[in-house]
Amino acid sequence: MDFLQTLRIALRALRTNKMRSFLTMLGIIIGIAAVIAMMAVGSGASYVISQQIASIGSNIILVLPGSTTSGGMRSGSGGAQTLTSDDVRAIMTECPSVETSAPTVRSSGLAVFGNMNWSTVIMGTTPEMFDIREWGVISGRSIGQQDVDSAAKVCLLGQTVAENLFGSADPIGKIIRLKKVPFTVIGVLDRKGQSPQGQDQDDTIFVPLRTAQRNLVRANHTNTIGAVMVKARSEALLAKAEEEINSLLNQRHRITAGKDPDFTTRNLSEILAVAEQSSKAMSLLLGAVASISLIVGGIGIMNIMLVSVTERTREIGIRMAIGARRNDILLQFMTEAVLLTMLGGVIGIILGASGATVVSRILSWPTLISIQSITVAFFFSGAVGIFFGFYPARKAAGLNPIDALRYE
Repeated sequence: MDFLQTLRIALRALRTNKMRSFLTMLGIIIGIAAVIAMMAVGSGASYVISQQIASIGSNIILVLPGSTTSGGMRSGSGGAQTLTSDDVRAIMTECPSVETSAPTVRSSGLAVFGNMNWSTVIMGTTPEMFDIREWGVISGRSIGQQDVDSAAKVCLLGQTVAENLFGSADPIGKIIRLKKVPFTVIGVLDRKGQSPQGQDQDDTIFVPLRTAQRNLVRANHTNTIGAVMVKARSEALLAKAEEEINSLLNQRHRITAGKDPDFTTRNLSEILAVAEQSSKAMSLLLGAVASISLIVGGIGIMNIMLVSVTERTREIGIRMAIGARRNDILLQFMTEAVLLTMLGGVIGIILGASGATVVSRILSWPTLISIQSITVAFFFSGAVGIFFGFYPARKAAGLNPIDALRYE
């Protein structure tokens, strides 16, 4: 008996009991749909996380002020002003693995334009910041080195700030007040979206570093900075650059062996790796939970196939009597089981993809359906049919022809 004839017999057997065939497939349909939907949600979350971290920039190391001890009490991380502009210059000149760096100082306050106001983050920085962050200007111009050197009272607006202060009007050339100090808007930055911490990166105003140090930030002296963003020459040199920075700042700050440093370095690529690993683990967990439905569906298929073998015992005896071999009977029942699961798999894939799309639209949650997950789900459904259909098929093939013919 050739395979096409076996397939036709299997399809005829399934059509004979359409409702039972559908109910048998239902477990597989639900299982595959759940796997596809869950994997799509998990992949979407992973994509969002990677996009958020990528929005910060590539090959970046963040240097933050650390804690200090005074009178037996330790301040928390970032609780002391321990970094200076001299540290930034030293990093640029004495760390070969560093491509560029940008100091920053941070404050917050009310931005006012006419009768409109908006509370936001104010960052003082240098032109290198926008190269490191790969952050372009969509209108006007960026902050230049001349603005920093002259402590010019100019500013760049993030899009959230621009929208809340100016609406659809062009803000270029307009005067806004930051902490009662007038600033001229020279540009609007491109949209960045949320950071990995969930903060709106576009809800920020950038001003020249010296301007912020002199007019907006309370510091012990104008040489103090809040953090340094460093870009390594390549991803392969990230660890080397971090090691060079740690060694240099330990030497400059006279941090001896056994003493806690008064600064902290953070490799943003490591944050990305951890976030992606967590997201993948969550996707696998969701997929594993959804796969339980497939096991339940497979058990249901085995049960129905055993019932089918019992119902068709006399048919099996007749086929064996006219020359069908045991392998032919085995192949027929295996084909029926695999056909059931693969048809259920196709329907489940369609429902799972549709469900993921609905979730994405209703909850505004990104989903990502990959060809790989669809392929794996399809072949896994076939594997379920082979695994759970083998025992009933073997039982059918093992029947004694004489006993089968006598079965009523």
